[in-house]
Formats: sequence, C-alpha cells, structure tokens
Amino acid sequence: MTDNETTLLADAAAVEPDGEGRYVVELSRRFTVFDIPNGGYLQCVMASAALAAASDAGAPHLHATAVTTNFITTPVVGRAQLSTEVRRVGRGASFVHVALAQEGVVTTESLVTVGSLSETSRTRYQSPAAPSLAPVDDCIELPVHEEMSIHRAVELRADPQDLRWWNGDVGPGELRIWLRLNDGGGPWDPWSVLFATDVVPPATLPLGSTGWVPTLQLTSYVRRVPSSEWLRARQWCAVVADGLVDERCELFDDAGELVAVSNQLAMVRFGQG
Repeated sequence: MTDNETTLLADAAAVEPDGEGRYVVELSRRFTVFDIPNGGYLQCVMASAALAAASDAGAPHLHATAVTTNFITTPVVGRAQLSTEVRRVGRGASFVHVALAQEGVVTTESLVTVGSLSETSRTRYQSPAAPSLAPVDDCIELPVHEEMSIHRAVELRADPQDLRWWNGDVGPGELRIWLRLNDGGGPWDPWSVLFATDVVPPATLPLGSTGWVPTLQLTSYVRRVPSSEWLRARQWCAVVADGLVDERCELFDDAGELVAVSNQLAMVRFGQG
C-alpha cells in the first residue's frame, strides 16, 4: 500500500515487527499538519508499538489507557523505527517505554500504560460535564485547510454561536466542537480516540494566535469505550505565558460520559498588533 492509498488511521499507524522489541512504521502524509505528523496520530503509533510489545511479554491488556509523549524533534513523513522496553507486566496494568527514531535520531518518546477497558463500566463519580452544543445537524462543518491533512480524517462541527473566532474576533481561549472519525474505518474506539485528543484546532486561535502551536509534551488518558459516533469536545487554554500554552481537552460521548482527556504544553505565536 502506498502512502497515497493510506486513508485509514488504523493502517497509517500500524506497526510491523522488526526484531525483538523493535517495530517499523511508515508515517503517513495523510495525518500531518503542514506536512508534520500530528501529535495525536503519533500517539496512536506509539500505542500500537506498546500494545504489541506488552502482548509479546505476556500482558493480557487490550487498550492504551495513558500515553505521555515528549516531542523531542520533528519527525518526517516516511519510514521510522520504534524500540520498546516493557517496564512492568501487571494484572491490572502494564508499562511500556517506546522511542521512535529516524536516521538513528530519536524524535519522539512515550511512556504508555496499557490496561483493559470494559464496555459495561459504570461511572461512580465524574466532575466535568459535557459542553453545551447545538445539535449536530444545526452546527456548521469547519472547512478543511489545504495544509491540514489530518482534518480529512475527521469531521468537525461547531455551534454557530461559537464561531466568532473563525472570523478573526478575539474571545475566550476555549473551543467547543462536535467531531467524528471520517476515515472510513468505523466509529471511535479506545485506540483511535488518542488521535481525537489532539485533532481539535488550537484553543489559542480565539486569543489571536497564528495557528503555529507545536507540541512539546502531550499526555492523554482514555477513560472508557466511546458509545457514540460523534464526540463532544471542550478544549481550552489554562495558561498562556512566555510563548507557551498549557492546553486541556475533554471528550464526551452521547451519554455525557467522559471518554478521554488530554493535557499538552506547546509553543505559541501571536500576530503583530
């Protein structure tokens, strides 16, 4: 399969064994931002390697429930090597370190917690509430930017009342958006939702940022199996200072259950004036 044919996230983030504890992946142009592999997509790649390594070590776990990724330098589209180290195999959780390298240089590394989520789990307590949004059919689909290849794989819809930032108006550093996986591979699952944690436009845009927001570190927690095709996302800026943004994202299914959360530290730029 050539890169131009790799439209499914599951194919684009699949890893192949390449020796004990080692894997290879072909990073796809379909999941890039200005030709740079997206952070959520890379987390799917790292999770794929971690799950494979944990399974080889005898772990019974099915899902990556927590992924913390440091983006050391920028990887490029094309072949990359992954090395894994299983730190611990446990009954409830196992831990795997994953490093992604190109030309012998590590560009990305993750510590992945793997476990198993149940489709019948019940929430005992949940503090955050799903954001209030107009029904999906009443929302406006955001156009796909030519250089934002990742947005060909998802459909993003925003409440018309929340779209002042799209026209350049300055407002609170928060976005509320519907999103669904649109790559042809089916609805969200506990693995693909790692991609969802970093696919919403930056919440710095309503504050006047240029849109250049490269991630330094991204941590995602997957809390349950998604029960719906559409997810509701709330993404907001906690702090913007000294050229850095602390950004949070929460994802909810149609039952109002918290599916996943992410926190990231990223660089940010603002225009003049």
